[in-house]
Amino acid sequence: MTLGTVYGVGVGPGDPELITLKAYRMLKEADVIAYPKKRHGSKSYAYQIIEAFVDPQEKEMLGLVFPMTKDQDVLQDQWEQITEDVFNQVKEGKDVAFVTEGDPMLYSTFIHLQRTLAAAHPEVNVKSIPGISSINGVASQLNIPLADGDDWMAIIPATEDREQMKKALLEHDGMVFIKVAKVLPMMIELLEELNLVKSAAVVTKVTSAEEFIWRDVTELKTAELEYLTLMLVRKGANMNAGV
Repeated sequence: MTLGTVYGVGVGPGDPELITLKAYRMLKEADVIAYPKKRHGSKSYAYQIIEAFVDPQEKEMLGLVFPMTKDQDVLQDQWEQITEDVFNQVKEGKDVAFVTEGDPMLYSTFIHLQRTLAAAHPEVNVKSIPGISSINGVASQLNIPLADGDDWMAIIPATEDREQMKKALLEHDGMVFIKVAKVLPMMIELLEELNLVKSAAVVTKVTSAEEFIWRDVTELKTAELEYLTLMLVRKGANMNAGV
């Protein structure tokens, strides 16, 4: 039996034109396009990025509903199902392109899929095709360098641990805080405390048609933003005036 290959395909931060040539080729050549699917049928962000390049009438589409729960038993069951859904395609000799926004090896759902496939079916060949991440996208959209010279730069999942977030702000020259929407009030308080308000900006769905940029983060003290929200902090920069 000849097995297919599973490819993690990074499709960029939002703008379809930021898909790489290699990712585009894989979308055309793969037998199956696997994509994160929302439970109620609406299109996922990754699907929206690729839909201009993929005709679902000509390509086999595999929508996968990923678990959004902390219940370990439910998580285990759902991940086993996802893994088997992908393996059922691979064992027929089909190549599967699993699309993910950004880069498949940076805070991506593909990382867990790769791990579960390796555990359940180590014989399956799994590869990744890098993509432009939202980290790169936010720096370009704001025209603010992530790092220069000997700068220290960090990518940090924002949490409610105030002291850890403060430590990150103190110890680095440039930072991108991902998953920041849920802790925006606390982060803005820290920026004010450390006199970094003008050095920060917040962006949702960077580079996409739905992108929105806040260069004055104090406007967001009571805002409720969506999950795909980043905060870039660059010491020495004025977000209203460039570097």
